[in-house]
Amino acid sequence: MTTRHHAFDALHNFRDLGGYPATGGRSVRWGLLYRSDSLGKLASPADLDRLRALGVRTVIDLRYPWEIAAKGRMPDVAGVEYHNLSIEHRPYDQAEIDPELDPWRYLADRFAEVAEDGVKEIRQVLDVITDADAPVVFHCASGKDRTGLVAALLLTLLGVAEDDIAADFALTELATAHFVAEWHAAHPGRTLRWPGYGRAPEAVIRLTLADLAARHGSVEGYLTGTLGIDRDRIDALRTRLLTD
Repeated sequence: MTTRHHAFDALHNFRDLGGYPATGGRSVRWGLLYRSDSLGKLASPADLDRLRALGVRTVIDLRYPWEIAAKGRMPDVAGVEYHNLSIEHRPYDQAEIDPELDPWRYLADRFAEVAEDGVKEIRQVLDVITDADAPVVFHCASGKDRTGLVAALLLTLLGVAEDDIAADFALTELATAHFVAEWHAAHPGRTLRWPGYGRAPEAVIRLTLADLAARHGSVEGYLTGTLGIDRDRIDALRTRLLTD
């Protein structure tokens, strides 16, 4: 399976993290690791059949419990294990970001907060993915920021180059118009103050990775030091997710 983007009726940002060149001349396996916008939007039998057809057995929901209470979690699907691991601890409303601020610096600063506050949960996410024995999908609301950070950390652990990590992050831009439309539908009468809503340019994740490197010596230093991921765990993750 070599499809990057998977079409669903209710989802606009479901994609495979396979195919990227990784450490030692290997590459990320297709069909094992997916990132997405909220699976809480799944409702139709056709969409649920599409998810089943991918063989997904583990779903990691990165949203706050209050988001799930308001918007719903994925429907129960036989054989699928569901984890809610909320990695963000300081909520903010992207629709209300000051248009006068440097938008990408602002978002990178929020990513830094998640990396600092969510150490326990981020480590749990990575452990669940490492220990899974079937395809995994992780998601937040739009599959953009929290999901983008987790994807960047995972791909770093797999030895994927920053250019490919940044390019993957920016693929969310293909769904920006959908997210803006969803916001307007959910907030009739409100004004969307921030013109960058739903955007995911490479600059955001490049700034985030540079910030982690500056603070921890390298992104790997954050992963092995702050998160405490040892060589055995990294090898296990690479054995599972990289081609031979």
